[in-house]
Amino acid sequence: MSEKKRKVSFVIPAYNEEESLEELYSLIKSNVELCRKENLLSDYEVIFVDDGSTDHTQNVIRKMSDKDGHVRYIFFRKNFGKSIALQTAFKNVTGDIVITMDADLQDDPCELINFLKKIDEGYDLVSGWKVNRLDSAEKRLPSKLFNQVTAKMSGINLHDFDCGYKAYQREVTDSVDVYGQLHRYIPVLAFRKGFRIAEIPVHHNKRKHGKSKYGMERYMQGLLDFFTVSFLTKYHDRPMYFFGKAGLLSLFVGGSICLFLTVIWCMGNSIGTRPLLQLGILLIILGIQLFSVGFIGNMLLDVTFKNNYSEAHVKEKK
Repeated sequence: MSEKKRKVSFVIPAYNEEESLEELYSLIKSNVELCRKENLLSDYEVIFVDDGSTDHTQNVIRKMSDKDGHVRYIFFRKNFGKSIALQTAFKNVTGDIVITMDADLQDDPCELINFLKKIDEGYDLVSGWKVNRLDSAEKRLPSKLFNQVTAKMSGINLHDFDCGYKAYQREVTDSVDVYGQLHRYIPVLAFRKGFRIAEIPVHHNKRKHGKSKYGMERYMQGLLDFFTVSFLTKYHDRPMYFFGKAGLLSLFVGGSICLFLTVIWCMGNSIGTRPLLQLGILLIILGIQLFSVGFIGNMLLDVTFKNNYSEAHVKEKK
């Protein structure tokens, strides 16, 4: 049986993980060989993204790259965060399938074969589900709440959005833009673009070296990004639905206030000094502005769509 002619790219962000990297790469290589025997891949590369480490992570990666041509690296001068690390690597992968995993040895490379088999069932993104998560309650409980809220908000039936262990068809990583803390919401962004998503349970190891790099601030960042994704998911291609609704509500309330004051004025009462009059006028102005923003957003979206359509049409003709 001949090997399947496809290449797998491993993307591994690392921040102060010098003690884990060599062991992780050794495990990846052994599991790649198992997948080759199963005719699941023909070649591979491992891209380590050093996210501004202050230990000897860069030196360890350089040594591995000098010894093995399958190892590539991207070094940041400062810590930019996981989303930027993933986005930068996504723009530099050469494989047909992209596997993302953490550098701390908690993601088990033995799951590689299961990810590739699931991808072969026709899915574009396969997300890991840490069924028995070996982390502290401080991390597990907020993560559980986050996953429940995100599943309900997005309509995607996943148990573990926050799991960094995922497999992607190359088309997915080429299509999504990841910034801020949006790496947690990649399945939502992919689902919005029409990609097929699945989930498999994965083995989760206890951290062997170092300590977690995430503090309490990640939850505030995650909350703000939740609102970003919420807006992108529901209103990205129809801004008038968001701004128009808010504008109409503001116009209705402001108009009702002004109508009420007009009736009072017709009855001979003075309304010029009433704060309610100022509120009514303010709401009317705000409503007009919100409605205008939605209208302009739709116009810009229409222009973008026409330009993209024209470019695609020209390419198709060629």
